[in-house]
Amino acid sequence: MTKIKVRELVFEKFITSEEIDAAVTKVADRINRDYVGKNPLLLAILNGAFIFASDLMRKITIPCEISFVKYASYSGTLTTSKVKELIGVNEDIEGRHIIVVEDIVDTGITMDKLLTDIHGKNPLDVKVACFCFKAEAFQKKFKIDYLGLVIPNDFIVGYGLDYDGYGRNFPEIYKLVK
Repeated sequence: MTKIKVRELVFEKFITSEEIDAAVTKVADRINRDYVGKNPLLLAILNGAFIFASDLMRKITIPCEISFVKYASYSGTLTTSKVKELIGVNEDIEGRHIIVVEDIVDTGITMDKLLTDIHGKNPLDVKVACFCFKAEAFQKKFKIDYLGLVIPNDFIVGYGLDYDGYGRNFPEIYKLVK
């Protein structure tokens, strides 16, 4: 099994590039079917979702737009219960179809805060597209409409996911060796 080191931690290969591509294609295909004639706005969450959002955009064949927000709730390998809005929604989303694009949902605390903020701006509808979902860690009740992969509650890096800002650049996903 291939291992890498990110800062002081060791990770082993968990999800291959081919599995990542298949999951992104699955999400894009559903969005392409569901949003024909609707021109959705994809709202990607920085920093982690930028790679997933980029790959997803290249596979979406319907007219759409993209924008970015930045919310933070992680410190090191742990999620905190405090969510900070660093860059909010800058577009007028009233009456728009919104697809929130996220790299990973674990506890759901960050996404729950963002969804509350978005709903306050009167969009036509809001859907969630998530690359990885940690069902074991999930604490909220919102629906994930477009899901790439369900994974165990392991700490992972690669494909945009990081450990203290490092490891996002790996084309595969690696999980922390315990």
